[in-house]
Amino acid sequence: MAKTFYDPKAIDNLHLEMTTSNKYFAAHLPLYPALIRGLKELMNYGLRINELAYLKSMVLVNLAATIGLVLFFYYLLKKFKLTKNPLMLASVFLFLPRFLIIRSTGAPESLFILLILLSLFFFEKNRFWWAGLFGGLATMTKTPGILLFAGYGLVFIERLIKEKKINWNWLGIALIPLGLLGVFGLYGKQYGDFFAYFHSGDNIHLVFPYSVFNFQKPWVGTAWLEEILFYYFIYGLAIFNLKDSKYRSFFYFGLVFFIATLFVQHRDISRYSLPLWPLALIAFEKFFTSKKFLIIFIILLPAIFLYAWNFLGYNVMPIADWRPFL
Repeated sequence: MAKTFYDPKAIDNLHLEMTTSNKYFAAHLPLYPALIRGLKELMNYGLRINELAYLKSMVLVNLAATIGLVLFFYYLLKKFKLTKNPLMLASVFLFLPRFLIIRSTGAPESLFILLILLSLFFFEKNRFWWAGLFGGLATMTKTPGILLFAGYGLVFIERLIKEKKINWNWLGIALIPLGLLGVFGLYGKQYGDFFAYFHSGDNIHLVFPYSVFNFQKPWVGTAWLEEILFYYFIYGLAIFNLKDSKYRSFFYFGLVFFIATLFVQHRDISRYSLPLWPLALIAFEKFFTSKKFLIIFIILLPAIFLYAWNFLGYNVMPIADWRPFL
């Protein structure tokens, strides 16, 4: 998408081996490819880098987003005094096995989580327009960013019940759905279909609670799903632990996102649930910064890297000619 920016004719001109419709690419939102395209143009202009420029740009965007994410997570932990050992917690953050893979490849999750944390940070600082701006950018990266809007709405309802007054700056969070409308507007211009996202194929995986436990569905395809229960357990317990937190947006956004995750009918729950990972670290910070955890973490660190290496070698699209993608 960084090459074509959803132009159907440009997509056709790439002569991809994939047999999917051009609208399939509307399932992948534009902020991440726009950053790749922008950095590629910058490298071509300033450094005269042409060979594999898109590939190099993709790697650099993800690297920059991941560095920014861990630094901001560390800052957030210190600023809100969420742990006595922010460096340890920020380091552990990087090594959730699925996140280790995602942050090492071309994927928007690092950028997405960074924008979510920025939005939550500014919301808790009562700077609602900034919270809305970063929430809107998150929604332009991946559609679950819209869940920030629902989480903030629940915070406002709670405050309205307790304080009996409205802060008109709350309107700043309206930028979140406006971000998604902007994406749909782009699709309307490029595809001639405002709702191209919903016509992009089988990519909307919200069905009913625990629908992932159906091996016959195409995005599941296996009955070996027991680890998903552990993700549900840890994230569910994390949200429960956050219910009395003074940072109400952490709890309500986490609650909305966790409930939405229960509806996902896709084998890769570990990836879909990644925005809950920093909240789980905050909820269980005493455990994740304890000596007993550190010992086991060090013992298992080689296994985490072996898992990632094995996964990256296995999870490759069956494409013979990669040149159009480079």
